[in-house]
Amino acid sequence: MTELLQTYWPAIVLALVVGLVIAWYVFRANRKTRVTGTLHDVLDEGAAPAERNRALIDSAPAATVDPAPKAATPAPSTGDDLTRIKGLGPKLATTLGEMGITGFAQIAAWDDAEIERVDAQLGRFQGRIRRDDWVGQAKLLAEGDEAGFAGKYGKLD
Repeated sequence: MTELLQTYWPAIVLALVVGLVIAWYVFRANRKTRVTGTLHDVLDEGAAPAERNRALIDSAPAATVDPAPKAATPAPSTGDDLTRIKGLGPKLATTLGEMGITGFAQIAAWDDAEIERVDAQLGRFQGRIRRDDWVGQAKLLAEGDEAGFAGKYGKLD
């Protein structure tokens, strides 16, 4: 081992120095933020605000919002109890009610485009419609097929 070091010590020292130079360059280059261009705002040049903005500025203030928290409103009583669908709880039933979806027949009639439209509005619950097969469940419930529903999706609560 010592013979190897004695023979190749210049190459080892050179490799170590090159490695240190490369490491220094990489770490130093990462610390600098380079600005390649500048952004100019139209208003910096003295341009007048757009007429649309002026209309918004001059308009009356918007209606104030009641700061008191509202209780979750259940689905309208004229529709079906959507919470009977497995995977559709009170929060989702309220959300669907706000979209005007209150009955099993409405959900049973959904096609792929309608599922995508509604699913996009479900926020963190996206994907539940297909995953829990709401359309299939709603078809059975709209037909009043309790036995078929229980056989396929489990007993109703």
